[in-house]
Amino acid sequence: MFYLDLFKALHKERVDYVLVGGLAVNFHGIERATMDVDLTLAMDHANLQRFLKAVTRLKLKPILPVPLSALCDETQINEWIRTKRLIAFSLHSPSGTLPTVDILVRPKVPFEKMRAGRIDKDLNGVMVSFASLDDLIALKKGTGRKQDASDIKALQLVRRLAAKSK
Repeated sequence: MFYLDLFKALHKERVDYVLVGGLAVNFHGIERATMDVDLTLAMDHANLQRFLKAVTRLKLKPILPVPLSALCDETQINEWIRTKRLIAFSLHSPSGTLPTVDILVRPKVPFEKMRAGRIDKDLNGVMVSFASLDDLIALKKGTGRKQDASDIKALQLVRRLAAKSK
């Protein structure tokens, strides 16, 4: 299964990441279909090199016609953010049959905050780091996307129910 293969590769390479987006929403108990994997990464050179090694093993390639190493070029990423409003650096399989992996390059919530609040869960022997409810809500606020507005309502309900059960 692609998801477990991805998380195993990230774990094996010791990639510092937090899972956000639809899969993280699912983790918090909300059924939601999603066709991609949204990640935030520590954007330091060493971590990005480990990430590149992991996704190279999975044969993932950038959707943009650029080399995979472009993710490590902070100047280029900043230029794309400025001129093209880049939000995510997207990877896909050459066959196009696997889910897309989107790396949020400048998330609204700083990575260090997400890392500190993450929830680690063992999935079939692989630790996966999920964003907290509060961080997911913060990431989804103000996007203008109907799916994000729906996710926020559901995540806030989960948060209220969890608070009541304490």
